[in-house]
Amino acid sequence: MSQFDAAIVGGGPAGLNAAIVLGRCRRRVALMDDGKPRNYAAREIHGYLGLECASPQELRAAGRREAARYGVEFIDGEVTAVGVCSDGGDGRRSLFELQVGDRPSVRARKLLLATGVRDQLPDIENLRDFYGTTVHHCPYCDGWEHRDRRLAAVGDGVAAVGLALLLRNWSAHVVACANGRPLSAEDRARAERNGVLIREERAVRLEGQGGQVERLHFAAGPPEPCDALFFSGDMVQRSRLPLMLGCQCDERGLIMTRGKQGTGVRGLFLAGDADGDVQFAIVAAAEGAIAATAINRELQDEECGEA
Repeated sequence: MSQFDAAIVGGGPAGLNAAIVLGRCRRRVALMDDGKPRNYAAREIHGYLGLECASPQELRAAGRREAARYGVEFIDGEVTAVGVCSDGGDGRRSLFELQVGDRPSVRARKLLLATGVRDQLPDIENLRDFYGTTVHHCPYCDGWEHRDRRLAAVGDGVAAVGLALLLRNWSAHVVACANGRPLSAEDRARAERNGVLIREERAVRLEGQGGQVERLHFAAGPPEPCDALFFSGDMVQRSRLPLMLGCQCDERGLIMTRGKQGTGVRGLFLAGDADGDVQFAIVAAAEGAIAATAINRELQDEECGEA
């Protein structure tokens, strides 16, 4: 069994940046990652200073190289069990114990969860064939690439109108697809006042080729020509670990944090998309750095007898 100062679950921007900061603090760090990032389908990362248009794979590979330089140990696989045990000392401290598959368990004085969320894709036939190329969930990440094109905003009812109004930043040709949910007169007026077309029929199928969307079909009525589709949908926690360890969720199912990425559970921190802040890669990386400084301070206080 190996023991570390800090264990990090999740190898995206949040987890990797935290690992680098803690490694530079000369902390012994283990990073566990199952290799299933939220942005698996994305071609490029945007809004990341100095790394504009890098691929998610390039960012993660660079992060792993940099973290390894500072002695971070990587354990590839899914954490299948987690618990809290005594460190056998004065009884005031505890250790987190994590199991990855059939490997020997890992113990750590502090634990950072950077496990992220998973997007719930709309129930539209063929949508996965275009996801990451001409189907997206974040206009800030991918709107520029489809500027001045014909855009479809898919969401349940009023969500479609809100998304469509946002997409007007990038194109004057936007249709709000309410996916079978009726819209109020007020929502219709908002859309029409801003030049947004409305389709209330349920979206059922995408048509196109080579990753390029061409038409969105509905349960009734003619298909809608479009060059890209953005959707407003639910997201769920990718991992059960935050709830297993006693983290609290808000009404959206996102983990509540306090202070410097604390969770309210002693020694447990959380960074990245799982807490529902602005969900950009660069924001996740920044949260990882914030969490790392808080972890190092707690470790230092314990070591100096000032906890």
